Amino acid sequence: MNLALASLVFLAAASPTAPAEKTAPAIQAARLTEPVTVDGLLKEAVWQNAEAATDFKQRDPEEGVPPSQRTEVRIAFDDDALYVGARLYDTVPDSILARLARRDVSIPSDRFCIYLDPYHDRRTGYYFMVNAAGTHYDGTLYNDSWDDDSWDGVWEAKPHIDAQGWTLEMRIPFSQLRSQRGENCVWGVNFKRVIPRRNEEDYLVYQPKKGSGFVSRFPDLVGIETGRAGRSIEILPYLTTKAEYLQHKPLDPFHDGSRYEPDGGADLRMGVGSRLTLNATINPDFGQVEVDPAVVNLSDAETYFQEKRPFFVEGSSNFGCGNQGANDYWGFNWPEPTFFYSRRIGRNPQIGAPSNADFVDYPVGTSILGAAKLTGKISPTWNFGTLHALTARENADLAFGPRHSEFEVEPLTYYGVTRGLKEFKNRQQGLGAMTTMAIRSFDAPQFRDQLNRQSFMTAMDGWVFLDKSQTWVISGWSAVSRIEGSKERITSAQRNSLHYFQRPDADHVEVDANATSLTGFGSRYWLNKQKGSTFCNAALGFMTPSFDVNDVGFMTRADVINGHFGGGYKWTQPNRIRKYQDVLGAVFASYDFQGNPIWGGVWGGASTEYINNYSWSYRAAYNPQTVNNRRTRGGPLTLNRPGYELTTSFDTDSKKKLFYFVSFDDYTTESNSVDWYVSPGVEWKPVSNILVRIGPTYEHVLEDAKWLGSYADPLAAATFGRRELFAKLDQKTVSADLRLNCTFTPNLSLQLFVQPLISSGSYSDFKELARARSYDFTHYSTSGATVDEKTGMIDPDGPGPAPAFTAQNPDFGFSGNPDFNTKSLRGNAVLRWEYMPGSTLYLAWTQQRNDFENMGELDLDPSFRRLGQAKPDNIFLAKVSYYFNM
Repeated sequence: MNLALASLVFLAAASPTAPAEKTAPAIQAARLTEPVTVDGLLKEAVWQNAEAATDFKQRDPEEGVPPSQRTEVRIAFDDDALYVGARLYDTVPDSILARLARRDVSIPSDRFCIYLDPYHDRRTGYYFMVNAAGTHYDGTLYNDSWDDDSWDGVWEAKPHIDAQGWTLEMRIPFSQLRSQRGENCVWGVNFKRVIPRRNEEDYLVYQPKKGSGFVSRFPDLVGIETGRAGRSIEILPYLTTKAEYLQHKPLDPFHDGSRYEPDGGADLRMGVGSRLTLNATINPDFGQVEVDPAVVNLSDAETYFQEKRPFFVEGSSNFGCGNQGANDYWGFNWPEPTFFYSRRIGRNPQIGAPSNADFVDYPVGTSILGAAKLTGKISPTWNFGTLHALTARENADLAFGPRHSEFEVEPLTYYGVTRGLKEFKNRQQGLGAMTTMAIRSFDAPQFRDQLNRQSFMTAMDGWVFLDKSQTWVISGWSAVSRIEGSKERITSAQRNSLHYFQRPDADHVEVDANATSLTGFGSRYWLNKQKGSTFCNAALGFMTPSFDVNDVGFMTRADVINGHFGGGYKWTQPNRIRKYQDVLGAVFASYDFQGNPIWGGVWGGASTEYINNYSWSYRAAYNPQTVNNRRTRGGPLTLNRPGYELTTSFDTDSKKKLFYFVSFDDYTTESNSVDWYVSPGVEWKPVSNILVRIGPTYEHVLEDAKWLGSYADPLAAATFGRRELFAKLDQKTVSADLRLNCTFTPNLSLQLFVQPLISSGSYSDFKELARARSYDFTHYSTSGATVDEKTGMIDPDGPGPAPAFTAQNPDFGFSGNPDFNTKSLRGNAVLRWEYMPGSTLYLAWTQQRNDFENMGELDLDPSFRRLGQAKPDNIFLAKVSYYFNM
């Protein structure tokens, strides 16, 4: 156990116990004596006779004052479910904003929400929200003040607008909640009402704007009896059919331009005891409904994409590790790892097919044979989650003339994740652990030298509050990683972009060609002040050069030591101009384990929320000269010249029919590199159930020294026998996000998404690094070198003895003239109909067009013309599922 973690455990044992938060009086639940019809009319006797919660308070716009409108909420139950009846009075009922949207899609509307803490652990729970048009929202609560909308329960709610305002009824089955069981249970409960025309949010109990903690403030809900609630087993069988119309080469024996794939499977969800939930799946449908955004990545780091597959999205917060206890975690160039990145499961196969095949049918993803997860609590203070998945061997079909064969491109692989978290002394401390592993079965020889045989990660995390008021908190994590494989595989891992052990001027790392494993360590701890007008955030962390969690997690770099210290002040009392204001600043620095300062600077900014609901944020930063150990991608060190950054964003009132927003960023260095973008947008809500959003972006990058490869030459003694080629890059990118959401009923919606992207890059001023640990270059235009920019052929000393070479574009993978013009058009349409609670029909259409030219000019008219003429790939998908609750 490292020193930081040992200190955390010691402080956990020694720190004082926090006093219980003062909350509103307990809410009494009434047992039903007659059935409730969920129609929103409140006609049953219980809604007139049961005790009502009415003592709401505003959080916005004026904290702590009585609400402008009266609200009455009553809670009842029977053996199977919890019922909520709410009367939301409104003196101007014609002004109630009732807008339809797809489930969980936020849109300005009058809303009512109930928050539940069924474990009564004052840290986790659920929320169920309905707006005045009937749109449902639900999710989970964790870490006392955070929420996760990935969970979708099966429950009912119905609103009704009348002359007194609006009313609402909810039915939440006990089977959807993991909770205490028995007679006279005590839960936590809270309510929220949103009145958008007044910019008002009313709570029974709210989290102060200068405070922290939300679930811990909930009043008690008493009188609940769940002892007779039955154990629920939910089964969701489904059928899918997919039609693909894809581009193909003439005479391709595997593709004739169309393919049809029917399929089916089933998901299982059931309670294990009263505290745990088991999710399992057979032949899971892990196809994504919405496409990933198009990106042009010219860096050496992998692009991170959000998870969108329901099995992994739902309850993903159970597997979060490292950021627990505090309510805010600043980074400042700290490459925080994600210990469990679920998109590794079912990823695209990692081994390429042989290049000499005439035709290849390559799988687009790895099949998941089965997956299961168990999440919840094993005691009132023990949180637990474990996930296991098995992915199939995948083969590419090859054609060599008339001869066909198979080539394995992904091995049989097991993935496992286990997470536990223990809370102490009324949440005053917490201590958790997490393990991940990936184990592969290598039947084919090509895997042994290209993939890790197995990998493991173990992390411990936790927090400790330093005072009774829970104002100051220390939190963080420590982890160890290990990957194992053949000598060739581990050598390759040491040389990849995560590690770069081959750097010639690094005296703290070197490639060990005989190693068959790689073990690394990482740790990060924060000190956070999270109550009051002043706030503070400081952190110190490191990841050793060998740290590597990328088999199951996600990280972009190792070999880093990083720290920051920052703070600020916030004004929460409204005045005649603004509702909220903050100012903040920080200093930060990063080093590698050789002691090189690889980044640093000072940063400051502020944000303002105006009384008319407009908001504006503005930031500035200065970075002094530092060392760059990644620009040459495993080559010698270079320098980062000093730079300056300005960032701002502004948006109008999102509750209006027309909502405008814009963001701008500019980063300029003393080496005359400039990277700036502007992204305006508009959101239009012409009627209550239609939303149109248009968000174009223009980015212009002028990079003075863009790396274009490393070329062996023993004459290049100043750069360790290799010529590090650079050029000036002028890159221009135009893109847009276009969305149309049309909601016909709370259960029937249509979503359209289109993203065009055009990016061009022109290279000039070819040069090579003159010496290591500098920003000095030998410019070929003045050094006597011969450069043919059309073919990319370069002779670095003209008639001299140095060998000539052909420039490469390492980001696109071709040789010759490195200029590029890449274009894509991605879009999809999704019709979703929840034809009965928990049962859904999806109809989806996805189209993608791509075009590439070896030229560097950005000319929109011909580019859009070529994109429109490009042959599309079309995929049509239909999926129907049926919900059984037994």
